[in-house]
Amino acid sequence: MASSTITEPAPATAPAIAYDGGLACALNVTSFDRSIDWYTRVLGMKLLYRMDDIAWCELETSVARVTVGLSQVESVPVGGGATLTFGVTDIEAAKTALDAAGVRQDGPIADVPGMVRYLTFYDPDGNALMFYQDMSGDTASS
Repeated sequence: MASSTITEPAPATAPAIAYDGGLACALNVTSFDRSIDWYTRVLGMKLLYRMDDIAWCELETSVARVTVGLSQVESVPVGGGATLTFGVTDIEAAKTALDAAGVRQDGPIADVPGMVRYLTFYDPDGNALMFYQDMSGDTASS
């Protein structure tokens, strides 16, 4: 039987990354006008700026130092990219707002008992987004 030796990894030589607490989430969209309207009307974001010459805009969320950048492109592949997940205090109320706006959703609210409830939904270009409600401190959850 051959023996093997486990060696410790070499110490990192690159400096540690110092994050400043900000987060900008970028998504591709096919129409600034439609997407800005949707993100402001449905999700309550605020347009910070729009730069048509470079096909970019940025929206402020209600989460401190988290912004959503939209990059206008000719086509957006369905199912690709990041899933932005926003914490909410009342997922039922958030779902009601999405329902009222006619937003397509991927099934009902899902539950991980004692941990989280979440709901996947889609923007006009098919980008998947999620809401989550933290249930880890909720003693009434089962």
